[in-house]
Amino acid sequence: MASWREYLEENETRFIEELKAFLRIGSISALPENAAEVERAGEWAAQRLREAGLEKVEIMPTDGHPVVYGEWLHAPDAPTILVYGHFDTQPVDPLELWDHPPFEPTIKNDRIYARGATDDKGNMLIPILAAEALLETEGELPVNLKFFFEGQEEIGSPQLPEFLANHTGLLACDLILNADAGQFSEDHPGLHVGLRGICGLQVDVQGPDHDLHSGTYGGALQNPIHALAQLLSSMRSPEGEILVEGFYDNVVSLTKEERERIAAVPFDEKEYKEKIGVEELFGEPGYSPRERTWIRPTLEVNGIYGGFQGEGTKTVLPSEAHAKITCRLVPEQDPDRIIQRLEQHIATHRPPGVTVKTRNLSIGAKPYVIPADHSGNQIAAQVLKDIYGVAPYYTRMGGTVPITSLFLQHLEAYSVSFAFGLPDERMHSPNEFFRLKSFRRGQRAYALMLKHLAEKEL
Repeated sequence: MASWREYLEENETRFIEELKAFLRIGSISALPENAAEVERAGEWAAQRLREAGLEKVEIMPTDGHPVVYGEWLHAPDAPTILVYGHFDTQPVDPLELWDHPPFEPTIKNDRIYARGATDDKGNMLIPILAAEALLETEGELPVNLKFFFEGQEEIGSPQLPEFLANHTGLLACDLILNADAGQFSEDHPGLHVGLRGICGLQVDVQGPDHDLHSGTYGGALQNPIHALAQLLSSMRSPEGEILVEGFYDNVVSLTKEERERIAAVPFDEKEYKEKIGVEELFGEPGYSPRERTWIRPTLEVNGIYGGFQGEGTKTVLPSEAHAKITCRLVPEQDPDRIIQRLEQHIATHRPPGVTVKTRNLSIGAKPYVIPADHSGNQIAAQVLKDIYGVAPYYTRMGGTVPITSLFLQHLEAYSVSFAFGLPDERMHSPNEFFRLKSFRRGQRAYALMLKHLAEKEL
């Protein structure tokens, strides 16, 4: 009988074709018109779990997009591991910047291009394939295994807090493996020991009840776009420090050891700037670029609109202007409290001549931190060293995976980041891709991880 390693190699072509089929499903959770596609992606994931040999697989409803559950619980003396991932994707805009249709997967230079390739369909398929390989070749798994996949991660998992609270028994586990993460580089692994939280707010500025002639009325009325620009400018200093009163309350200061650990991770500023196409970096004084993006809070304007947007000119004084703001949060910052601080700041700094309203975008998620020396991290570090040939860096991630803090709250279980996407794979951007080398390597890593978890005490 073939070993699990041989099984993975022999079925490589089939696995890639299955990934293609998964990527053809346009499961954009943010768009109501794509709700059926999100559900179809959940059905695909459920069926793939059944084919892999998982039991009690079901698609479970929420008040929004569904979740998928499956289990194999026949190792009475072994720990119970929960694998997490998500089958929804980001929107594809701007479509014209894609080199090919975003839901028609294309392979080029051992990379597969499609929306959701790295975030997170390629990564969430990997542990399914590893489990299948072990079941097909050994007839059993070394641990009790549960899979939990959601269809709303890209919109902040709004229904998941209630769902988790109502299903703690079903999802109870000793450790979670988070397949919605990544590695440091193609040749060097990394272990994320922290994720930032998030909250979001929309600002709506209203002036006159309709657009006006800028010659007839300009100079007598407040321009909503000018008022919005003034309001946004009041939130940050020219150097990048956030000026919202109370914003930094409760922020945990970096220890000397934490700063040393971050500084130990290689950072080539010249290469970094070249990759993202800027001539200079900018940010909060007193912190390195890595610290700013990993462990310091942010306030960013994600979009601003109002007035005439077409070619040429239209001499109009617009009636309204809008902005969308998100803040990335760090340990001990609370999303609801930060929203309150922003609302207070906006009320205090409202320019004259306009009315200003705010809307909570309901994407709140708390920051997440796992002790670097947690036994799950120690096991993962050994597996990654075996796979890559070098020990992993201990890193943090500037982004947010809302479910990690929810798992810790409701299941009292830590999540170990164990996925194989890379930072340059254009997640959330046109021409997203996933390295097939990582797809193959991740399958081996997951099989080893499950075996090592059975041998160690968590």
